Amino acid sequence: MTPSLNRRLFFAGAAATAVAATSVNRAALAALPEAVQQTSADTAPPWTPPGVTGAGRPYHPVVTLNGWTLPWRMNNGVKEFHLVAEPVVREVAPGFLVNMWGYNGQSPGPTIEVVEGDRVRLYVTNRLPEHTTIHWHGQRLPNGMDGVGGLNQPQIPVGKTFVYEFTARRPGTFMYHPHADEMVQMAMGMMGFWVTHPKQKHALIDDVQRDYCFLLNAFDVEPGSMTPQVNTMLEQNIWAWNSRVFPGITPLVARLGERVRVRVGNLTMTNHPIHIHGIEFEVTGTDGGPTPRGSRWPEVTTDVAVGQMRQIEFIADEPGDWAMHCHKSHHTMGAMGHGVPTMIGVDHRGLVKPLQRAVPDYMVMGERGMADMGEMQMELPANTFPMMTGTGPYGPIEMGGMFTTLKVRADQKTGDYSDPGDYAMPPGTQARLVDTGQAPAASRPPVPAEPAAASARKPAGPHAH
Repeated sequence: MTPSLNRRLFFAGAAATAVAATSVNRAALAALPEAVQQTSADTAPPWTPPGVTGAGRPYHPVVTLNGWTLPWRMNNGVKEFHLVAEPVVREVAPGFLVNMWGYNGQSPGPTIEVVEGDRVRLYVTNRLPEHTTIHWHGQRLPNGMDGVGGLNQPQIPVGKTFVYEFTARRPGTFMYHPHADEMVQMAMGMMGFWVTHPKQKHALIDDVQRDYCFLLNAFDVEPGSMTPQVNTMLEQNIWAWNSRVFPGITPLVARLGERVRVRVGNLTMTNHPIHIHGIEFEVTGTDGGPTPRGSRWPEVTTDVAVGQMRQIEFIADEPGDWAMHCHKSHHTMGAMGHGVPTMIGVDHRGLVKPLQRAVPDYMVMGERGMADMGEMQMELPANTFPMMTGTGPYGPIEMGGMFTTLKVRADQKTGDYSDPGDYAMPPGTQARLVDTGQAPAASRPPVPAEPAAASARKPAGPHAH
């Protein structure tokens, strides 16, 4: 959890777009805030600004799962940020690299944190091979700062820098993403989080000890390739949190008894029911701001629809390693083909050896379900990851994609975000085997008899016709 930030100026970037970038005036760039870069896929610790915020009130910074917070500089009372839209290579899982478009070396881009009432100035430099813009999703701001290319502003040409400036008018959780060639640019991973903290104590915003955020995103990356298929609508095969998949997603950790906030934004093309085991939570905020207390109720799953943000809060009062995942089961799988037939119940007896003579690598798969895939060691195509993966203290977890754990410990130090390891269950608190002898073997159901030939006749009677 201690990845280093690579502080470099704009012109120290990748050679792929260096020619386009040279059209930016170097003297003008010298006046811009530094374009801080991050290439590590680890979860960065919270970024604590020097002293207090411009509003004069300290805030509890967020932790971006497998991401980081963008530093800013003060310039005559204005908080200045520098985002660079550029091609990046994201490590989605160990050994699985994907060509994406993002910001400041990563996809998603860095989280932007400000305080209600802050005047913010955001420089956006375009190092993509085409024009772009940024839409500040959910913000109240002047129309000309809303970032819809062609409607509110000209698109940002290749190699040029635009500046956005507005006041963060209300506390809440927001997102940013392009509004130019949006389908392609978002399918390539261009998005990021924005958090506006309250300036003063807010009646609907409680103090928390842990504050996490992450974006839901999805890609279609064929095994062996590195670039997403941008025209795919719903049949993605990589379901990710902050462009990472289990077991590459960092666990959320908490000290026993702490109040925890989790902010989840959805910029995929389908909804995601986010479920946490072991606790109940309340939805305390949406894109529109904090929810009224009378509208909250205890839940264990909340649906995050396309383009929405949901902020949930809970007391971490049950120690253990609790699963946290999207409850669409195919979203907790790794790379999988959508054309694979279901083989459950198919009798392979007598077929395997003849098939292997023709196809030596053929293996029986799916006859009894897919659980065998959780521990199967087999060669994969280049640059992909297993469909079912992850190993816990008791064997294969058989998950992937949008899955991680919430780790609650009594001895987790306040402010410590390191992984405490596997939970040691107290004696008598774990499900166990009951010895009842050998269970009977599963039998195959009899093949149903051929149905009688269908026939039809016209009804008789006075109304028949």
